[in-house]
Amino acid sequence: MCSVHDTIEFEKLGIPSTTIVTRAFSRAAVFQFRGKGMAGHPYVEIPHPVSNLTLAKMRELTLEYIDETVSHLIKG
Repeated sequence: MCSVHDTIEFEKLGIPSTTIVTRAFSRAAVFQFRGKGMAGHPYVEIPHPVSNLTLAKMRELTLEYIDETVSHLIKG
């Protein structure tokens, strides 16, 4: 999961970051965060699958998770 690795690298640089994964990949995200020494790092889990969604449905889904995503990026 490249997105987890990217999140870890950004965090190492002091740049708040999060990963968005579908439910099908949440265990893999947890495993990768743990393996890279960042056990418990928050991520955003969305329903699976998303590849079959229309643009309108994807926009709707995105809006449902905006607040959660932003909360992972704001620290302090």
